Amino acid sequence: MVKNTYGLHETLDLHEIAAFKTICMTKSATMRGLVSDEDLRRLLEQDVQLSTRQLEELDALLANVNK
Repeated sequence: MVKNTYGLHETLDLHEIAAFKTICMTKSATMRGLVSDEDLRRLLEQDVQLSTRQLEELDALLANVNK
């Protein structure tokens, strides 16, 4: 088993990226319900789905910090 050891700087970077991605996803999810253009709504939905997957990956990385 490979031990994932991140320095403090890397851990803080992961937290910062996760926080930023959460804000972006929240904005896309909110705007999705407000737009009338179907193409834009689809793009926003795709962004929410992609952001969800990316946040799950970031969560997995953060769960393994210094374990």
